[in-house]
Amino acid sequence: MQPDLIFASERLAFYPITEDDAAIMVDLNSDPEVIRYTGDSAFESVEAARLFFRERVAQYTRVGYGRWKVYLRDSGEFIGWCGLKFHDEEGITDVGYRFFQRYWGNGYGSEACAATLRYGFVALNLPEIYAHARVENIASCRILEKCGMQYQKTIQECGGDARVYKLLRSDFMA
Repeated sequence: MQPDLIFASERLAFYPITEDDAAIMVDLNSDPEVIRYTGDSAFESVEAARLFFRERVAQYTRVGYGRWKVYLRDSGEFIGWCGLKFHDEEGITDVGYRFFQRYWGNGYGSEACAATLRYGFVALNLPEIYAHARVENIASCRILEKCGMQYQKTIQECGGDARVYKLLRSDFMA
């Protein structure tokens, strides 16, 4: 049974991730191209993924948001995840996304990112949202810029250069 819909865009529907989604997340992270620029590695097992998401669900409960499963509205196909993540150590929220390769190049990344930013600013009233993208991940940099995010600086992250982006609620709502 699918948990309650959080929000939807024109073509996409966003649902909470639960530890019961471990198997589909193992499948998503098992593609080296999907995780190429993330600094993540494939999950060692479904149980390892289940533990990972159990910990994330606790954070979602605490802050009221997190990463969400993304489905195509017309077919109900799971295509990946997109959502917000609160970073306790920095006190910031970022937007992130990850989709199966077969769904790349269809505009889903831009649509999911824009819908998530809207949800963060309108429904959650967040003052600002950040994003990181590896410099060589040109497609993700373009998505973030297309969604109105502004380049801030380049940092070292996971063994490479990453561009930091930020969007203020006041700029989004203007």
